[in-house]
Amino acid sequence: MDYMSTRGGASGVKSAEAILKGLAPDGGLFVPDEMPHIDKAFLDELKDMDYMGRACSVLRLFLTDYDDEEIKGCVERAYGGGKFDTVDIAPVMTDCSFPILELWHGPTSAFKDMALQLLSQLMTTAMKKTGEKSQILILAATSGDTGKAALCGFQDVPGTKILTFYPKGGVAKMQELQMVTQKGANTGVLAVEGNFDDAQAGVKSIFADKVLAGKLLENNVKLSSANSINWGRLAPQIVYYFSAYTDLLRSGRIKDGESVDFVVPTGNFGDILAGFYAKKMGLPVGRLVCASNRNNVLTDFLNTGIYDRKRDFYKTISPSMDILVSSNLERLLWYMTDDTAIVKRWMTELAENGSYDVGAEVLDKIKDTFSAGCADDERTKAVIREVYEKEDYVLDPHTAVAWAVAEDYSKANKGRCVTVLSTASPYKFCQSVLEAVGENVDNKDTFYMLDRLSDINRYHVPAGLAALRTAEVLHSDSCRKEEMPDMVLDFAQR
Repeated sequence: MDYMSTRGGASGVKSAEAILKGLAPDGGLFVPDEMPHIDKAFLDELKDMDYMGRACSVLRLFLTDYDDEEIKGCVERAYGGGKFDTVDIAPVMTDCSFPILELWHGPTSAFKDMALQLLSQLMTTAMKKTGEKSQILILAATSGDTGKAALCGFQDVPGTKILTFYPKGGVAKMQELQMVTQKGANTGVLAVEGNFDDAQAGVKSIFADKVLAGKLLENNVKLSSANSINWGRLAPQIVYYFSAYTDLLRSGRIKDGESVDFVVPTGNFGDILAGFYAKKMGLPVGRLVCASNRNNVLTDFLNTGIYDRKRDFYKTISPSMDILVSSNLERLLWYMTDDTAIVKRWMTELAENGSYDVGAEVLDKIKDTFSAGCADDERTKAVIREVYEKEDYVLDPHTAVAWAVAEDYSKANKGRCVTVLSTASPYKFCQSVLEAVGENVDNKDTFYMLDRLSDINRYHVPAGLAALRTAEVLHSDSCRKEEMPDMVLDFAQR
């Protein structure tokens, strides 16, 4: 299987090369040039496997230039060694009204661990396979969770450096603490004055900067990405849809062949796009429901076909979803049109004019699979409180957005199996969660709130978050968006 760019400027690229590059040379995103298909026998085999076995089975369909031993080694190093606090890695909780796919049992307590623990392994293996001698500098823009997960995944990985940009004042306190205390001789963290879209746009422009690329090469450095624009981030996320489906089968929640609808809290569209890949491969996925917070650009797009980022940006209690430019939507548009020229045109219109319109025909094709809904902060808090009181389960604010949308969706789609993706531990958002359940935490510090939440939650405080209590702040610099290229060059030369 080879990979090509959504904008037509690259083709015939092996997966190892696509993972090393991150972004295609023309600014597009790499996509596989064919879709693998699975059958019932494939799913039957997965039912008796653990998560790592399932990962190997799914990934080998996409990473055809990696041999079986290479994939197995990458998977075992990513998910083994006690990095995850449950042997199930991504368990499905079936004792609530909606089954909940918990994706936050990794070292940074967010779903990004599912991919970023593996990306570093895939990338270093790709370096050996391709004979890459340059140092790989990983750039990541984060709205909260990607940054820490990427830093953790690449910490002290030979042949790599990683620099993460996050919006100053635009992430939760616990998320910021996770990043600024990150150890590792090869790690860097910078706060950007602006919002996540500013940070993401800055990183994309750096990848397109040929002058900077030349300066980096003089220092024997090449750029790659840890954001979900990198195929090595997206491929591992496909796995947990397969794993969730087979777990639902084993639990008796669904029958063989029965379809499952997944409700996904969505910002950059990578998590839900992985579900689309699973469906296209033949997994019985019914509908994919995109759940947004008040920054509901995706809800509007999926209902109207018009993507318009020219709108107010809101800081919400679900900060990882505070995004107005959803990069992975470009991959979906390519699949819906099979036309690199029109995708390139739409992306140019978005960059230059702030909007594009895909038209009724493309929108109808998208609506065949996707639904959408949104919830503001007040609804999110109400859902956290209601689920805690009625189901003795504590949701984080992102999962609560998905739960709210799932409630609305299920009312109109009775009798369907609706599963909610839970993308972060509630301990990362203690203040918002505690206030939602009626606790007064005015003037209380972060770790008082961490302890208080542990009194009411069925899960213990994750070890990585507990360790922040005594962690030293190691990164305190900030920059303006226009200074980001200079910061990258300076970091590369250290």
